[in-house]
Amino acid sequence: MASYHLWTVGCQMNVADSDRLGLSLDQLGYESVQKAEDADIVVLNSCVVRQGAEDKVVGRLDSLKSHKKKNPDATIALMGCMVGPRTDALRERFPHVDFFLRPQDFTALVEFAADRQGLSCDTDQAFLVPSQPTVSTFVPIIQGCDEFCTYCIVPYRRGRETSRPVDELVREAEMLAARGAKEITLLGQIVDRYGHDLPDKPDLADLLRAIHPVEGLERIRFLTSHPRDMTQRILDAVAELPKACEHLNLPFQAGSDEVLERMRRPYTIAQYMELIERARETIPGVAISTDVIVGFCGETDEEFQQTMDVLEQVKFDIVHVAPYSTRPGTIADRKLVDDVPPKVKIQRRKAVEELQERIATDLNALLAGTRQEILIERRVKDAWTGRTRTNKIVHVQGSDANLEGRVVDVDIVRAGPWSLTAVLPGTDAADSSSTPIREIELMPS
Repeated sequence: MASYHLWTVGCQMNVADSDRLGLSLDQLGYESVQKAEDADIVVLNSCVVRQGAEDKVVGRLDSLKSHKKKNPDATIALMGCMVGPRTDALRERFPHVDFFLRPQDFTALVEFAADRQGLSCDTDQAFLVPSQPTVSTFVPIIQGCDEFCTYCIVPYRRGRETSRPVDELVREAEMLAARGAKEITLLGQIVDRYGHDLPDKPDLADLLRAIHPVEGLERIRFLTSHPRDMTQRILDAVAELPKACEHLNLPFQAGSDEVLERMRRPYTIAQYMELIERARETIPGVAISTDVIVGFCGETDEEFQQTMDVLEQVKFDIVHVAPYSTRPGTIADRKLVDDVPPKVKIQRRKAVEELQERIATDLNALLAGTRQEILIERRVKDAWTGRTRTNKIVHVQGSDANLEGRVVDVDIVRAGPWSLTAVLPGTDAADSSSTPIREIELMPS
């Protein structure tokens, strides 16, 4: 049987792209295998947002040279953000790679795979919906990015923003729910810019309201948002729609207005803080996660401290932090100087991580002894794993029943900075817990 191996690194958009490519190959009779050396077609879905991600991709590509040498008929494809409009340099650097595919554009590989099987295929990627989706799955709603932040390579690789029609997305949500999905996450590089390029100019709030009635669907999430585009209409929709989860991802990237200006982020910290205040007033108990870059070009000790001050003041539920790494071809690469020493970047990242661990520990401690609603996604070793509506990871112990895909109430018995431990109400573990259980709807962030 023909086989394929699909390796993915990077953001949720890459995961969604890989899911759709994998579905295409499944439908053509290919079998997914765990090891690249066992596959007829090997696909690496790449990310170059950070140097570390690119290094992983390069390492994997180099490791495939021996596989290609031993199996000349094997097909190797590189897709994702490592592939730009021009591929001459990539072809020269990696001559053993057969296909170079830009993000979302894997038509050529699908057609090749079909021809190899003696089949014809429909290469319309709009409705590649998994026949057996996971409990929680991704739905891309807007591709590309028009922002051109100075540090970011994504607009050069994923192209201009293109929104999918509302009716198409509703139909996809219906198909996913009918096939077992309980939660969907609407994806976009800037998800709250959805619809501005469509004829009727629907926005993300309109889309949330259109998808909300889908039968079988329990929860709706979305990411990643841009502070400038997070409107009151979107906040109101999250507050009003029972299936919309009380969780927002709002990257602020840096706590200094001067650094934000060098990044070409079109807001001030004062405006960002006002948005956070409105979000918490509009959506009781909302959890907020964020992204931070440390060591951006010219960042002084004082400017970094301003980032720490924002983190301390807002008290985010989750913080994704990364040291700045120059991306060739970006505005920062062309016009700014990467002058913060690597050692300083590492120290600043560690400082953010230590601060956030303390904040997350304090926030999650408030959940110990409460009853929470979670959606069970999978079993990991001897525990079921799910998430609260506010995106907290919960490990449920002491149950051998099949809970996958169920929304259940659980009692939180232990809380750590990164996850919670729970049991089902009425179990021995719950009864013997030293912490009394309190009924609540949502905990404040």
